[in-house]
Amino acid sequence: MKAVGLSGAIIGAKTAKSVEEVLTAINHYDESVVTELVDLRNYDVEFVRGVPFSEYNQDTQDVVNKLNEADVIVIGTPIYQASIPGVLKNVFDHLAPNCFKGKVAGIVTNGGSEKHFLMTEYQLKPILSYFKAILPLNNVFLHTSCFGPNNEITNEEEKERIENLAKELIELKKLY
Repeated sequence: MKAVGLSGAIIGAKTAKSVEEVLTAINHYDESVVTELVDLRNYDVEFVRGVPFSEYNQDTQDVVNKLNEADVIVIGTPIYQASIPGVLKNVFDHLAPNCFKGKVAGIVTNGGSEKHFLMTEYQLKPILSYFKAILPLNNVFLHTSCFGPNNEITNEEEKERIENLAKELIELKKLY
């Protein structure tokens, strides 16, 4: 089984750290799962422009292919202006409508306003459902105050929620 975490931001480190924590928790729960972090800060994903997929650069193809090959996907995103960043939306625009069929997709978000947690319910879950992902009941929202030095997650309750999300992702994949 392969779990790919997508950090959907190109600035800051909190999102990547959040996704990395979920992937680590997956490995604590099941050491046999191969995990990989796809941090968009390290890729030059081209904007969708309506040309055949083979005409996009290698970074774009690599990101899409890694998501297509995963069994479990962890989508991580900061919340800007009560929405996802454009770079994450651009990745979604590259994907085929059924690309997550039979795959389990979890969500970890971070933001500066506690009201932003609703974005997961009203934006991200519908997008992942459109791609036919199997969605867990749990997701994780991390307020900026949950992070300490070096973007370490310091809130014990949130660490437990991350562990619960990881467990649910693997258990759901075993069912499907």
